[in-house]
Amino acid sequence: MKKGLIVAMTSEYEALRRAGVTGVIKSGIGKADAARAATEFILTEHPDCIINSGCAGGVGAGLNVFDIVIGGQTAYHDVWCGEGNLPGQVQGLPQRFDADPALLRAALTLQTALPVRSGLICTGDQFLTDPEDDARVLEIYPDALACDMESAAIAQVCHHYGVPFLSFRMISDVHGSGQDATALYKDFWAKVADDSFSFLKLLIDKL
Repeated sequence: MKKGLIVAMTSEYEALRRAGVTGVIKSGIGKADAARAATEFILTEHPDCIINSGCAGGVGAGLNVFDIVIGGQTAYHDVWCGEGNLPGQVQGLPQRFDADPALLRAALTLQTALPVRSGLICTGDQFLTDPEDDARVLEIYPDALACDMESAAIAQVCHHYGVPFLSFRMISDVHGSGQDATALYKDFWAKVADDSFSFLKLLIDKL
């Protein structure tokens, strides 16, 4: 199986390479660069699937920094196409993009010491920093677990081209804990161990 592995940031890319993961594409941060990278890879390399890995802010109850969230679904939290569409829905497309069932099953059966949950990952071009941001997302998607800046954009491209897709995220910061989200995020990168990124390698080895 030919796999496309997409991450957004240099720090993520380098950590995954140190963990022994090869064939990783660095897209850049945000929806536009994520969609560009996915489109280019699909059209030039013709992968059998695309897997997106990275970090995200936790918005679901009970999440902690370094937990892993597997995106059973992904959706936009910052899209509004007007009357006749659901919040977060790009007109003519589903409000939520489902993960590929086979990839999701493989991810959920991995043996790892890291806490793992599966659910909805929301995407928008905004770094969320406080509980008010979380409340806005949860008003649209009460079951949201995490927010990032790439997953749904890659899911949309994969939906368009019919390429199986899965995204998962390690939680880098949580809100409402009495700590500053930006400080938590910086501390995440200062403390994160390379083996914390081995989840993707485990998944790749299983496929």
